[in-house]
Amino acid sequence: MTLQTWWKSNVSYSQKLVHSAAEGAQLGEEKFLHGSRLTPFLSVAAREAISPAAIGAFIGLLSCLSQNRHRRAFAYGVIGGAIGFGAALAWESRPLTASVVNAAWKEIGKARDQHWFEKNPIDYA
Repeated sequence: MTLQTWWKSNVSYSQKLVHSAAEGAQLGEEKFLHGSRLTPFLSVAAREAISPAAIGAFIGLLSCLSQNRHRRAFAYGVIGGAIGFGAALAWESRPLTASVVNAAWKEIGKARDQHWFEKNPIDYA
């Protein structure tokens, strides 16, 4: 097998894996949302993440004020708020994430199995 043939084969297989993962992610999202839109789900998750964001901002401010670094207090508060918001949003949306990842992984498994059977055909005769 030449390098060019090997390269084309691996690029083609990688493209199939990426395509099947994206297709699986879309199927997982549709299965979780049951035909409804994503926006209301994210709105609820974002509303639930406001309190942890405020707590994170407060902790960021406190960490800076206790060290007498008043100039950095705003930046630390913003960073703490962003970390709190991101962590809470990830926590609130974990059922959707699990559904998307699970479906994507199943589709990748199907593509891998198909690739293996192409390379290793089984003759039952």
